[in-house]
Amino acid sequence: MSECMVCDRIQLTKKGKNPYFVRELETGYVVIGDYQRFYGYTVFICKQHASELFQLENDFKMKYLEEMSLVAECVYKAFPCDKIHYELLGVGSGVHMHWHIFPRREGDSPVKGPVWKVPKEEMYSEKYKPSTEQLTEMMGEEENIPQLIADIIYKFQKMTVRRMILRDHKRPDGRGIEEIRKLSAEVDVLPRVHGSALFSRGQTQALTVTTLGAISEGQRLDGLDEKETGKRYIHHYNFPGYSVGEAKTSRGPGRREIGHGALGERALLPVIPSEEEFPYSIRLVSDILSSNGSTSQASICGSTLSLMAAGVPIKRPVAGISVGLVTGDSDDDFIEITDIQGVEDFFGDMDFKVAGTSEGITAIQMDMKIHGLTFPMIEQAFAQTGRARDYILNEVMLKAIAEPRKELSPYAPKIAQMQIDVEKIAEVIGARGKVIKKIVEETGCEIDTEDDGTIYIKGVDPAGIQRAKDMITAIVSDPEPGTIYHGTVTRLMAFGAFVEIAPGKEGLVHISKISNKRVAKVEDVLAVGDKVAVKLMEIDKQGRLNFSMKDAVETEEHTEA
Repeated sequence: MSECMVCDRIQLTKKGKNPYFVRELETGYVVIGDYQRFYGYTVFICKQHASELFQLENDFKMKYLEEMSLVAECVYKAFPCDKIHYELLGVGSGVHMHWHIFPRREGDSPVKGPVWKVPKEEMYSEKYKPSTEQLTEMMGEEENIPQLIADIIYKFQKMTVRRMILRDHKRPDGRGIEEIRKLSAEVDVLPRVHGSALFSRGQTQALTVTTLGAISEGQRLDGLDEKETGKRYIHHYNFPGYSVGEAKTSRGPGRREIGHGALGERALLPVIPSEEEFPYSIRLVSDILSSNGSTSQASICGSTLSLMAAGVPIKRPVAGISVGLVTGDSDDDFIEITDIQGVEDFFGDMDFKVAGTSEGITAIQMDMKIHGLTFPMIEQAFAQTGRARDYILNEVMLKAIAEPRKELSPYAPKIAQMQIDVEKIAEVIGARGKVIKKIVEETGCEIDTEDDGTIYIKGVDPAGIQRAKDMITAIVSDPEPGTIYHGTVTRLMAFGAFVEIAPGKEGLVHISKISNKRVAKVEDVLAVGDKVAVKLMEIDKQGRLNFSMKDAVETEEHTEA
């Protein structure tokens, strides 16, 4: 035991052994009074061992007085009374400062006046000492002092933050009104994916991964709009619990994920290249690694960097920033702060998100806690976000990657596009898809056909893509006599061999046209599956193709000579 009874009480409180303890505040401890002659009597003990208010440092002193008034308000609401009486007393070595807070009611004492007019034997009678059940009741659900204190503290914090910003032009983290938190940008943080980027703004971090695929791999939509059946550009936003220090299971997307994902998608859609320019479906996934406000705008910045790193030829880079608002007593009394963090969003009146390029705005979203905005408020918001976007783009993002890469990642699929006659589509597909399946098997590519005759060929191997293009070209092209083709032997007959120059197109090489030397048996020279060069000699009246291998050799030798 120390010489200070109050310090001993504090130690018991810290150990969880003080049944009178209610709540710890920044400057002191709230406890129920030992004797409840005046029901609701509460003590607010100063954390510092001081005897006089003027001995406290000014900031601590003002905070202690403010919190004392909050405790008094809480007592007034929890234990309805006519008046609150206050006494600033001390006890022990050096006199440990603490406030006595007494709820007073009409007729609560024999003699009107301060509490010390009540005799000590009456004031400190054992009958007024609360039992365990009474303490539980006083701090129970119906008169929940801890909750009341929490609510009042929230109001106080809100008032303090707003006053600092509006009157003193000071922000909680010490930044200027238009000052942006520390920024950083990095690309290729995940080398195996098609494109990746990490964008950080203060404690907020967004990691975006770009994945490229064939047009057919885009999202299919089944909605009321008959014209909108799918989309090739998709933006996903994930906000896991660990980003705000929570341990919880990952579930399906909620309101935040859907809304922020849609905002990011709208912000980047105007700069996404057309299908003709870039025949890929594009999927972006932004994972928030850490959050302290403006995560949606960080995901937009990270997505832009990721697209550029992936080699997507976007028209212009896009950056996003948010601006907050704190209003006073009139429409002209307001201040707007750039790049709001969590506490400013929580206590402020507005979260105005603006995304755009150096040339203009691409997306806007506004969350408001007031009834409306004036034109000067809107004008200033656009001006501040415009300056912030230019800074983010020029000083951070473009220094990480200046322009979209000219080549795709080696891990990204390669897609070639070609146009054919609409009437030839059936020939490319073949009966029950036989022809197109054969092309896919031989080349290892994925092939998509559109109703307008556009064909997309997706593959990893450029040689395979070129082979598929050659095969499709051969199918849709009308054979011309005198042209040399490269084909595959499909059948051997006694009189010759059949050679397929394209799926569904084959012709006969007569035994006499196989070689300049005499061929006794076709199987002595050729086998099914052999790759041979043939020259188309003629197309007979029945449309049959007649090839010559020896003429093809002679023509190629003459060309080489």
